[in-house]
Amino acid sequence: MSNAPVDNSRRRFLTAATTVVGGAGAVAVAVPFIASWNPSARAKSAGAPVEVDITKLEPGQLIRVEWRGKPVWVVYRTPEMLEQLGQIEDKLLDPTSSEEKQQPSYAKNNFRSSRDEILVAVGICTHLGCSPTYFSEGYEEIVEGVNSGFFCPCHGSKFDLAGRVFSGVPAGLNLQIPPYYYIDDTTILIGEDEKGAA
Repeated sequence: MSNAPVDNSRRRFLTAATTVVGGAGAVAVAVPFIASWNPSARAKSAGAPVEVDITKLEPGQLIRVEWRGKPVWVVYRTPEMLEQLGQIEDKLLDPTSSEEKQQPSYAKNNFRSSRDEILVAVGICTHLGCSPTYFSEGYEEIVEGVNSGFFCPCHGSKFDLAGRVFSGVPAGLNLQIPPYYYIDDTTILIGEDEKGAA
């Protein structure tokens, strides 16, 4: 056995180099793994707010857009349609929209909207998820004395032009009103309200 002094500097260098290389390898493995936890660009865009230009929307017309993979209706209600909403409350299951989760606070009114003439609603029946059909007229054949509304062909649920459900049908809740606000007079942002809440 030699009594020569041991050179610890080389040992320290090899230990440090091994630690650095091992740490770099751990980071190289961890980065893609942690990145996989983030939602994809497609997932982000699916939940992103949607801008809707209503410049060309005619009275009585409905346009459909997609938000979070769901159909959202934007309906321009005529003065006659609005007038009828106040005359049919005795036929509705929840005329005052008492279920808080079905609409934002600014849409908790007789028209279920922030502007009386424009309805923004998720176009999915609250019974089993079918998409109801819009009737701008001819709805009297479905609900006596009512000119316009939505009819779900899957199980016969019926909704008025504020998305309120009629009594005696399978659906037990009004149509959902998503968060939205007007960016300007002709553009609606669906998916968040003015405070940025989704």
